[in-house]
Amino acid sequence: MLEAMPSAPCFLALAFLVASSPALAEVPPAAQQASDSPTLHALEFDWVRDGVITGSGAVLWIASETLLKREIPKSCSWCDRAPDGSDTLNGVDRWGRGLAAQTAEGRKSWDTWSNITDFALLPAGVFGTQYLLGRASGAPPSYFAQDATIIMESFVVSQLANQVVKFSVRRERPFVHVLPEDQKGLTEHSNDNNLSFYSGHTAMAFSLVTAAGTVSELRGYKNRWLIWAVGLPVATSVGLMRMGADKHYFTDVLTGALAGSVFGVGLPLLLHGRQQQQTQPQRATDVSMRVSGGLGGVMISGRF
Repeated sequence: MLEAMPSAPCFLALAFLVASSPALAEVPPAAQQASDSPTLHALEFDWVRDGVITGSGAVLWIASETLLKREIPKSCSWCDRAPDGSDTLNGVDRWGRGLAAQTAEGRKSWDTWSNITDFALLPAGVFGTQYLLGRASGAPPSYFAQDATIIMESFVVSQLANQVVKFSVRRERPFVHVLPEDQKGLTEHSNDNNLSFYSGHTAMAFSLVTAAGTVSELRGYKNRWLIWAVGLPVATSVGLMRMGADKHYFTDVLTGALAGSVFGVGLPLLLHGRQQQQTQPQRATDVSMRVSGGLGGVMISGRF
């Protein structure tokens, strides 16, 4: 089924072509009117606060991947089996497993492509498109540095939340679920066997795309619809590829998409709303003065 799915590189190539086209970067002189120029907004941003959140979050996430996984119990807590060993997998996830490739080579291929898309192609596409949209809208270079940090911040926090849930729930992965008990400990990465819920790849993809889209909306960039129109299908393809690799169930992927979107939209709105416009009230600049005098003295009056 997945063999007919459009590839993520096609979507990303489309994003770059449209976002970098002269139509976005340059406007014909006849159309250069003040009403057509985008109104860009400064966002709430603190380099110390956001740098600490992003940096410390990244360190904790990497540490959880490299160190904490060794301490996770090897048994599943959510095994989708009754005490007598009978299969209790729900109907939705049973149906979703029909997307998994039928051969080991096919599953390996989808696993590889999901990693390439999630950790290389999608981030490059998101940050590249964000830069081009800001440039086409006339944003200063400092805006892209802030945008990139906000997107990374949303991604890192979403991954930390994912690790907490994964390590706590310990749901058995689909490909492990169907193995005989005496073979489950012989998988290539046995520390990963019970980290199915929820999909970290899918959460990462949706947090990157929705954070970039939300920041673009808050900034007021032109053609910001590109982030949503191109990014969301690519993020969805990551979830489908994880199912094709038999690494996750449908509910794992759906929850990952929702969780990633919550952090991708919520964090920029919560921490990086638009700054209040500092408009100074207009004051009268005309000054008048009247001098009158008489035998009793001199009187000066005026309006300032």
